Amino acid sequence: MSIRGLKKKQPKTFKVKIITVDAEMEFSCEMKWKGKDLFDLVCRALGLRETWFFGLQYTIKGMCTWLKMDKKVLDQEIPKEDPISFHFLAKFYPEKVEEELLQEITQHLFFLQVKKQILDEEIYCSPEATVLLASYAVQAKYGDYDPNFHEPGFLAHDELLPKRVLRQYQLTAEMWEEKITAWYAEHRGIARDEAEMNYLKIAQDLEMYGVNYFPIAQNKNHTDLLLGVDAKGIHIYSINNRFSPNKSFEWSAIRNISYSEKELTIKPLDKKAEVFKFFSSQLKVNKLILQLCIGNHDLFMRRRKVDSIEIQQMKAQAREEKARKKMENQRLAREKQLREEAERAKEELERRLFQLEDEARQANEALLRSQEAAELLAEKAQIAEEEAKLLAQNAAEAEQERQRLEITALKTKEEKRLMEQKMREAELIAVKLVKESDRRAKEAEHLKQDLHEAREAERKTKQKLLDITRLNYPHMVKYPQYSPADTRDANFDKGSVKLDLKDIDLKRLSFEIERERLDYLEKSRKFEDRLKELKSEIHALKLEEKQSGLYS
Repeated sequence: MSIRGLKKKQPKTFKVKIITVDAEMEFSCEMKWKGKDLFDLVCRALGLRETWFFGLQYTIKGMCTWLKMDKKVLDQEIPKEDPISFHFLAKFYPEKVEEELLQEITQHLFFLQVKKQILDEEIYCSPEATVLLASYAVQAKYGDYDPNFHEPGFLAHDELLPKRVLRQYQLTAEMWEEKITAWYAEHRGIARDEAEMNYLKIAQDLEMYGVNYFPIAQNKNHTDLLLGVDAKGIHIYSINNRFSPNKSFEWSAIRNISYSEKELTIKPLDKKAEVFKFFSSQLKVNKLILQLCIGNHDLFMRRRKVDSIEIQQMKAQAREEKARKKMENQRLAREKQLREEAERAKEELERRLFQLEDEARQANEALLRSQEAAELLAEKAQIAEEEAKLLAQNAAEAEQERQRLEITALKTKEEKRLMEQKMREAELIAVKLVKESDRRAKEAEHLKQDLHEAREAERKTKQKLLDITRLNYPHMVKYPQYSPADTRDANFDKGSVKLDLKDIDLKRLSFEIERERLDYLEKSRKFEDRLKELKSEIHALKLEEKQSGLYS
């Protein structure tokens, strides 16, 4: 067979782009493929076995429509583009996520889709619940909280809260992050799939979870209502209230659902009950409503039947997988705990090592300081020793000086005593001299008086002698050459001797008195000089006593 023949046998294809919540894929599809062929290809690429929850959605003329499984892809009213875009989304929702979602990929796709619906405000959630859900989303993305790694601002680029909640409260991004982190820190040890399941378990209790809303009118007068289809049944809402339905039809209570053009009829199982009819804006809307009703009703009935072999196998595998993951998680938790303990022990050892190094450094520094202090102390000791020697020398000198001063003091005392004694003796001598001077003065006065009396008597005697001589010997003056004069002289020899003797005594007495007076003056002068010397010595002794007192 030629290469040209092989080329002719290759089927024609068209390109398709499949968009999941978190990824995009492109496939080449054969022209004859039905919707189920493309859907199965996508499920195989994702590794998805719980295919009954999902579908391929596309938008045409502003309306979201699901690709039909039993019709060719190109025969359906799809966008004319290359590649053709389809969104792989959950079409039907489980009643209890924990029991019905068996595969981890199924759970992850539901988690991503529900999270996007909450953030896009397609599902209303209270602010408190949004913070809790955000904390589980962070746990699923980042794992366990680590304050050393997850520093403030690590959630700055993550969309975690609806814009309605951010507008409702006047809180900064840092405040919201702090609130989310407070919950996030409490989820320590929760694995990613467990965190996503906890997210879905909270979300499935929200009033708008899993509900597809369609605008309808109860009559031709176009009274606006909302019809909601979910896993439990059909609900009728007022246009302004999507939380509390005005009326509900559970799948178990519905006997038949049909439509004719724009009219759709719900027949209850109870034949006596009123048949509910409503009108939609387009025939396509009725077809979509009927399609969702059939799919949800089938799943509703399947949940209440015995599981098929495939479901039983999937559940068994899911249980085994959960058990295996549980054991794996426990093992990982133990390893993580051991690793954390080892890290803590390592940190403790490093801290202890650092502490020991620091202590060793401090000890070395202390040793150096001790050595320096020892050297300084040695120097100080040497200086102290020298000072001690100097002090000892000074003490010895001081002792010698003290002894000298004591001796000096004793000498000074002795000299003082002697000087005092000398002073007393001098005073006594002075007193005696004064008395002697007074006595001599008196004697001199008496002698002067006696001398004066003697001289007066001598004068008188001489005068008498002269008078007598003149009277008895008048010629002695004129005739001195005659012998009678010699005779007169001879007669007066005895009287003359007496007068000469008396004159001699007077002269001698006067001379003695003068001599004694001079001796007295000389002695007085010497005594005054001695007194001055004694005063000088006493003054010097007083100065020495003062100095010896200062030395002491």
